[in-house]
Amino acid sequence: MTRAVKGGRFRRRPSTGATSSPRRIREIARLSAGYVERLHRAKARTIEARARLVDAHTLEVGGERITAAHILVATGGAPRIPPGTWITSDDVFHLPKLPASIAILGAGYIGVEFAHILAGFGVKVTLLHRNGILRCFDPDVATEVARGLAVAGVAVVQSDDVSGHELAMAAIGRAPVSADMGLEEVGVVIDDRGAIVVDEYSCTSVSHIYAVGDVTQRVSLTPIAIREGAAVADTLFGGMPTPIRYDHIPTAVFAQPPAASVGLTEPAARLRGDVKIFRARFRPMRYALSGRDEHVLIKLVVDRATDRMLGIHIVGPDAPEIVQAAAIAVTMGATKADFDRTFALHPTTAEELVLLR
Repeated sequence: MTRAVKGGRFRRRPSTGATSSPRRIREIARLSAGYVERLHRAKARTIEARARLVDAHTLEVGGERITAAHILVATGGAPRIPPGTWITSDDVFHLPKLPASIAILGAGYIGVEFAHILAGFGVKVTLLHRNGILRCFDPDVATEVARGLAVAGVAVVQSDDVSGHELAMAAIGRAPVSADMGLEEVGVVIDDRGAIVVDEYSCTSVSHIYAVGDVTQRVSLTPIAIREGAAVADTLFGGMPTPIRYDHIPTAVFAQPPAASVGLTEPAARLRGDVKIFRARFRPMRYALSGRDEHVLIKLVVDRATDRMLGIHIVGPDAPEIVQAAAIAVTMGATKADFDRTFALHPTTAEELVLLR
């Protein structure tokens, strides 16, 4: 399918045609091959088969038994699916054709992003939620994203009733893949969610078995899993014991427009103490002359006692790119005064970060 763009928004196309494009398949194959090639360059051996622990140091995989001093579990997660007939985000790209209508249950990252994608292709989308959209984001961000969903023609409904729609998609999170691997039999503690319990070094209850990524249900984001894996390597083989801290994680949801945040939301910051809030909603200069109805929200959360920047929240074009750079300052403990004495780069959206008073 192709997309037509008018005024910065997707124009609806007829909802026909296959969604599984050869280009998408080729790109996934290219990425997968690239990872395997890098492993082989590092002289790592790869085996494509199911593995299971037979004792605390031995895996049985592909009919072979492999013994290791250290074991790392990175089996990830699988989509949670409620009772009934559902597809997941994994299935969308394999549909023989686009549906006329779809109900998406779950208004987190995946639900919001796929609501925009499918609406952009002309599908009638209803986004269902139980307690609001993007609950992990700042409330002002959620409000702005909801406005963007409405502009895209997505109906946002507090319900779990998917009747009356041609197709139903579950986007209610992922469950850790930890069952039937022999973990509990060798003493690895698994919680009631199925997540492997680990410490700040990603070490399980068995001292030589580690786990990273979605299977631990700490922070289910790809860059976090990569960082956790690197930290385990540094701890075990680099002579640098490296704990992982989960403060100041930048994150984004690729809605239209996208939203991105780093640090504390306003409610979370107020639970810790007195804060100052700086907020602006405006139309960027690049859209003013064209008359396009595109707006940006920028919100800063500042600790009143220390003047430290606790959180930055942006909704608008380039928000993820801006927040990735701003996250460096937040991680370093920058203050509002540090931002204030920084020169503005004009005309940019990001200059509001240093101009808000």
